[in-house]
Amino acid sequence: MEKWGRMEEKIEWFCPKEKPFEIKGFAWFDKEKLYRRLPEKPSYKIPEAVDYLANNTAGGVIRFKTDSKSLWIRVKLRELVNMPHMPATAHSGFDCYIGKPRKETYLTTAIFVGSIEYEKKLFQFEKKEKRDITLYFPLYNGVNEVHIGIDPDAKIFKPEPFPLKGRIVIYGTSITQGGCASRPGMAYTNILSRWIGIELINLGFSGSGKGEPELANLITMIKDVRCIILDYQANAGIDGYISTLPEFVKILRSKFRDIPLIIISRPGVSGWFFDRKTRNSHMKAYRFQEKFVKELRRQGDRKIFSYNGTELFRDMWQESTVDGVHPTDLGFMTMAKALHQVIKSLKL
Repeated sequence: MEKWGRMEEKIEWFCPKEKPFEIKGFAWFDKEKLYRRLPEKPSYKIPEAVDYLANNTAGGVIRFKTDSKSLWIRVKLRELVNMPHMPATAHSGFDCYIGKPRKETYLTTAIFVGSIEYEKKLFQFEKKEKRDITLYFPLYNGVNEVHIGIDPDAKIFKPEPFPLKGRIVIYGTSITQGGCASRPGMAYTNILSRWIGIELINLGFSGSGKGEPELANLITMIKDVRCIILDYQANAGIDGYISTLPEFVKILRSKFRDIPLIIISRPGVSGWFFDRKTRNSHMKAYRFQEKFVKELRRQGDRKIFSYNGTELFRDMWQESTVDGVHPTDLGFMTMAKALHQVIKSLKL
């Protein structure tokens, strides 16, 4: 705990790595205490781009309860990021939600302006009462330090547990990572985590989700996994997807033999509306996926499922993306609704 004086008020600062705060979304956090999505020194050699993107904190969450009337956040980012198609609120900001699990309500976003360090008051209420707080980490930047500030006469309490124990792991692309939501809480993975009430591990690597066996082996190291979703066709390409998917699934099933495994083909892009030939060529990968899954189910794997990614946007491609590919908030909400129904049917 640190105490910092301010002209207008006093604030007590806390490091959320300490109890009773709860850090979720980083599968190796309990061991390494890093805001990172893969181990600092992976047991398996991974591509340089994946190693770099693992420092992007997509899916990370700070959870706690406090009776403070005000709440502050102080952040030191890993680097300055400038993305032409994604706002700073999303790639480098923190979202603040208030409410118990499955009832979280968005309040505000901590925004940085031109510096790797920033500080913001997230709220100031008149009444002192216990509130459940969820803070979502940035989607396309790393976080070296983050501190939470409260009133000197207030306390931090343990958060309410998620209604569902365990974790959902999603491996995929830039869309999985959260490009291009307007703020962290609107990435479809974070939306699903709120709606379902479960910890979600986001392993989306922008441009780099290519189905390497090393990544499958790293996923097998994650504890308490209840469901796995694969959505990486867009990065692997048609031939790459066909060549990597069987081995990727084989490695996962060597550890996770009896949990739901959902495989999603590439989500639709707006250009397909005008270029049926390109769309049909990508459907080749989906047809392979369908055949592959049907064969595994015939062999007895009744918990593997195939999902047509073009159904995630249905007829809303033209109004759901920022660039014809990456979803806006509308696109992510549409995706989340579709996948929520799929996951609900599994009765985790």
